[in-house]
Amino acid sequence: MSESLTVRPMARAGVDTLVEWAALEGWNPGLQDADIFWANDADAFVAAEIDNEVIGGGAITSYGGAYGFMGFFIVRPAHRGRGLGDQLWHARLNRLRQRLDVGATIGLDGVFDMQAYYAKGGFKFSHRNLRYQLDDGARCSPEVATEIVALDDIAMAEVEAYDLRCFGFPRDAFLSRWIAQPQVKALGWYDAGELKGYGVLRRCREGAKIGPLFADNAGIARGLVTHLCATVAGGPVYLDAPENNSAAMALVKEFNMTEVFGCARMYIGEPPAVEHDKIFGISTFELG
Repeated sequence: MSESLTVRPMARAGVDTLVEWAALEGWNPGLQDADIFWANDADAFVAAEIDNEVIGGGAITSYGGAYGFMGFFIVRPAHRGRGLGDQLWHARLNRLRQRLDVGATIGLDGVFDMQAYYAKGGFKFSHRNLRYQLDDGARCSPEVATEIVALDDIAMAEVEAYDLRCFGFPRDAFLSRWIAQPQVKALGWYDAGELKGYGVLRRCREGAKIGPLFADNAGIARGLVTHLCATVAGGPVYLDAPENNSAAMALVKEFNMTEVFGCARMYIGEPPAVEHDKIFGISTFELG
């Protein structure tokens, strides 16, 4: 019989703990992730306790009630195999539904060996998001491209409008914080008075991650990657690329990037109406 646990809202300090656990799992969180994720949606974080000991947690992020995303699902290793994760997962799903409009879509990126479990909970497979590693981003020579500009030189309304086409739901508050975080490089491709792609590189526990990487075509995505990688003073660079964009798969092969991890993108409800051919790298596995 499964033990009973208490699921409650998580305090800010708990998010730091969750990020540390994520680092131990090899998820390589960004240096500013805890601050940004909390500022984006403090009500998203829940903790699971037994006898006043926190043994797990996760995020249930709401985007204006219209879309939800489940991420950061962790149970400490010593407490696994006892049905506690199952209790926590269902509690999170129920709490998220209470935060959303009736019938709102819910997404997640789940590790492959949990795909069947999530399917039992009503989630349907969409595609795989695969993490690729470039061993030394500093060797990525930037291409000459006068169209590449600092993203903060572009009107935020234009960035938000482009992001909406690729993410499917407004996330203006998240974007403003994501782009402005310390140790970040955010670039846009601006041509003929129009934004045609953008990418953000942030420092992580190990190396750096590019995400999101949205672009009209592979040439623009390539140019953004070369300029972003050129800002990294050594260490690996990671990109979480969607397998359902053939141009993204061709791009990681062109850069000789190595696949090191992956998740199944799954949904309850209708998948977001996004322009998949523009998505060369998602933002995060934790928030979508």
